[in-house]
Amino acid sequence: MVWPLIRRGLLIGALAGLLAGCFAFVFGEPLVQDAIDIEEAASAQASLVHVVPAHVSDWAVSRDEQRGGLFLGTLLYGLCIGTVFAMAFALLRGRGAERDDWQLSTRLAAALFVVFVLIPFVKYPANPPAVGSPDTIGDRTWAYLALLGGSLAALLAAARVAWSVAADAPAWRAPLLGGGTFVALVAFLMLVLPGVDEVPEGFPASLLWEFRLSSLGTQAVLWTALGVGYGIASLRGAPGRAAATA
Repeated sequence: MVWPLIRRGLLIGALAGLLAGCFAFVFGEPLVQDAIDIEEAASAQASLVHVVPAHVSDWAVSRDEQRGGLFLGTLLYGLCIGTVFAMAFALLRGRGAERDDWQLSTRLAAALFVVFVLIPFVKYPANPPAVGSPDTIGDRTWAYLALLGGSLAALLAAARVAWSVAADAPAWRAPLLGGGTFVALVAFLMLVLPGVDEVPEGFPASLLWEFRLSSLGTQAVLWTALGVGYGIASLRGAPGRAAATA
């Protein structure tokens, strides 16, 4: 049945999201505050040159509310990712090479981390406040989504190529053809999609680098916790599943 797997994905995804939120709060939140301070200092300096009256909103979110929203955001993100992960796990279970639930869970988490996080990060890394022009946010979003969808399509194409290799072929042929297909398609996407470089002059390079590392680390914590936690939960549920089947 699929529902127990999805329910397990919701639970493990929520826990993984909270762990990722804790990591982001400890390592990423101070960097966000530093970037906000730089942005406010630049705005204050610009206001001395010319003043343009603008009414944006009467409602402002305090920094404490933003910090609380960080955990809410990672929790919801973990629930969504956990559901997608559980559905992919259910689809791949029992297909392809013989593997147990632990191997399937950890390998699936690693593959999806590469597709959903690592490849987009290489082309379009995360930026802190004060980096990026508001006028190009639409173009940057569409380019990011195009790379995300293309990476997923490349993974599916590589899996199809690997699974199409004859069973009596040498053991190295399937992973080599599948990996080569994936790398070639991703490289094509990297070359075709436009690059983005909107870091303002004078922005501290160390702050930018540390923020991007903390963003990547937050995703790594989430996907590691999801793969490991789901694998452990699947192994613990294996005796009950075997008894029910019998």
